[in-house]
Amino acid sequence: MKCEKKPRCTIESIVDIIGKKWNLLIIWHLRGGCLRFTELQQRICNVNSKTITKHLRDLEGHAVITRRVYAEVPPRVEYALTERGEALLPIIESMLEWGGAHLSPAEEERTGPTTIVTAGPE
Repeated sequence: MKCEKKPRCTIESIVDIIGKKWNLLIIWHLRGGCLRFTELQQRICNVNSKTITKHLRDLEGHAVITRRVYAEVPPRVEYALTERGEALLPIIESMLEWGGAHLSPAEEERTGPTTIVTAGPE
């Protein structure tokens, strides 16, 4: 069967933004307001600073988050969701609802502790 090159569909574009584990977690943690880099790193377990930086740049490139640099010594950088990023929150909440309704305790345990299931903004 011959593969035809077609324009990317919408679902592929969405997966490119929220289909990456760390992107999804960063968006979720920024739901309560702006955070500094170290605050994000403390809230997201098992990820190094290089990985967080890569994913923050990716999200900024997709206009999902903003990066604000303050001219201070030492420099202060804060990240926040854009309107576009905030519009993703109901999708993530729906994913959490689906997981609560359809994942067995064994499946949840197999994936390890999650860092996104919390009640309300942090």
